[in-house]
Amino acid sequence: MNLILLSDPDFITPNRVRLTDRRFNHIQDILKAEQSQSLSVGKINGLIGRGVVVSKTKGSIELEVKLDTKAPQALPLTLILALPRPPMLKRILFSAAMLGVKKIIILNFSRVEKSLWNSSSLKPQAIEEQLILGLEQAKDTVMPEVMLKKSFKPFVQDELPALIKGPQTGHSQLLRKQALVAHPNKTHIPSPLRGGPGRGEMILFIGPEGGIIDYEIDLLKSAGCQTIDLGPRILRTDNVLPYLIGKFF
Repeated sequence: MNLILLSDPDFITPNRVRLTDRRFNHIQDILKAEQSQSLSVGKINGLIGRGVVVSKTKGSIELEVKLDTKAPQALPLTLILALPRPPMLKRILFSAAMLGVKKIIILNFSRVEKSLWNSSSLKPQAIEEQLILGLEQAKDTVMPEVMLKKSFKPFVQDELPALIKGPQTGHSQLLRKQALVAHPNKTHIPSPLRGGPGRGEMILFIGPEGGIIDYEIDLLKSAGCQTIDLGPRILRTDNVLPYLIGKFF
């Protein structure tokens, strides 16, 4: 935990918080913070700053906080992910939040097991828990948005084109996003796709472990997506995201 994340219920005055949960345990047992010690804190969807220990008991700790720094810049990336098994989903949500992804769409594909949609890992509290862990690791405060889409075809045909097209600028020009699908096609990532500072927004699809069927690939291509091959090595789903972020950003 590199950042103590705070929320509105933690504040007992405009500049003081009281913690009694796992954050208190971490401060006491791991950081071993003493009176007047300064800690790195941040408010969810707000600023980052410092918190000074002003009171400490057996069950709680109070910090005087000053928040004055913006969160790190987000990645210009929308992640669209085939629903994986719960342990894999936890790792991906953690990694996505840690790496600065702020929009995540969990999508159904033909090779996603239907039973996975009933998993407790999709409950809002379970999703939020992994996102918070990722933010704490990265010293970020901006909570990613996560949406669940159980129907592949309606999403691709009705929602994806508008997502790719993007909003209009002040000059009525559309900010079209680059939409890429990680899928073996014997064509490695070409040089023009490699990223760097100032690249535009991107949409990245990561399919299920069993792969994306041809029908789904055809639908994605017709919506404006381009397939990219990651090379001869077969990567696990949770490895694809940091691999591609390293390639493009």
